Amino acid sequence: MRFGASTFIWVSPFSNQTLGLVKKVRELGFDIIEICVEDPVTIDVGRIQRALAENDLTATVCGAFGPGRDASSDEENVRANTAKYLETCIDIAKELGSPFVAGPMYSATGKTNLLSPPQRSKQWSLAVETLKPVAEYAGERGVQLAIEPLNRFETDFINTVEQGLELIERIGASNVGLLLDTFHMNIEEKNLATAIRMAGSRVFHFHSCESDRGTPGTGHIEWPEVVLALTAINYQGPVVIEAFTAEITEIARAVSLWRPLAPDQDSLAREGLRFLQRIFNR
Repeated sequence: MRFGASTFIWVSPFSNQTLGLVKKVRELGFDIIEICVEDPVTIDVGRIQRALAENDLTATVCGAFGPGRDASSDEENVRANTAKYLETCIDIAKELGSPFVAGPMYSATGKTNLLSPPQRSKQWSLAVETLKPVAEYAGERGVQLAIEPLNRFETDFINTVEQGLELIERIGASNVGLLLDTFHMNIEEKNLATAIRMAGSRVFHFHSCESDRGTPGTGHIEWPEVVLALTAINYQGPVVIEAFTAEITEIARAVSLWRPLAPDQDSLAREGLRFLQRIFNR
């Protein structure tokens, strides 16, 4: 199993000014750095490629879907902007060798409306209409899309594996799968292991997050069951720690992070990695 660390653990946004994270992530013992593309303008692919090569590290790419990036928006220009952003992320992923672009690309994070059945049906239709050509664009470049269900407090749309699988089926492309995140699953799924098994071969990516979004192994996630379920579906993809720092106000507010969850971000990553290595290698 190959383990990774998200740039969100330390910084927002990732840029040339924070390129030293590549070396840090390698020194902490990770195999992968997950680069979160908040503003594509700050992503210097050439310099990132050199830093990855110098540190014998690989990269995965995760999108950021705030206001203005909403595949199911009623506004056509917002949907078009979302598709263009995703295509840029796909181009970045191809250049960096990331097998996929991951994230909750079906809607803007934080959009939580109580929709009527007709409005809900329209939301589904607009998301599929937007993401179908994006999936085709990705497929032509050998890149997958890993769609992430979020918990009910962060989206009104795709909360569960079952809903995620329905969206994948409606898009109808073999290069579209799921990013499963234990933090969100802990809120929304009746049983994490059952949900993982339900997703099966459509699990393209996996975020190993603790129940409080802190250090893996320090909360109440049933990690042995998670590992057994991933083994049962023959999951061969990355296992990435995604956490956030309370020191960056915008991110802290977006994910409702009101207190530090570890002594510091380096120890969160270091101790989380040690735990994951132990639990996955048993």
